[in-house]
Amino acid sequence: MKKLLLLILCTTTLGLVSCKKDTIINEVPNRTFIYTIQPNSWTLSSDKTTYTTILDINEIDGVTMDDEGVLIYLTVPGSPNVQRQIPFVYNVHSYSYEFKQKEIQIHIQSSDNLDLTPIPPASAITAKVIIIPSTFQP
Repeated sequence: MKKLLLLILCTTTLGLVSCKKDTIINEVPNRTFIYTIQPNSWTLSSDKTTYTTILDINEIDGVTMDDEGVLIYLTVPGSPNVQRQIPFVYNVHSYSYEFKQKEIQIHIQSSDNLDLTPIPPASAITAKVIIIPSTFQP
């Protein structure tokens, strides 16, 4: 009887030790969008201090506005293999952005106090928009 009880106890212990707990996490992946910004899509403001272009992006909704993060990278004018994250300054021009539901506005302003009128890119540049999901924690 002792041998049978010991055999059952060993088998049960071995069975419990060999159990493995798997944690399954369903993560929502980031969403990436690529846009080509043509030189003629930049608009100069009425005070002649800012060039702006608008990217229409329907994926920016209320959830994005409340909970998610948005990153934007631009190719450097004249160097299509180099990307910089906005905001940045390049050749005395400051690149920045703002977004609201369904659109992103990219701005170019002069960072030079002597010459306030910026110069828009003379060739097409690429914008990479990354929307990063997040879980809101109150």
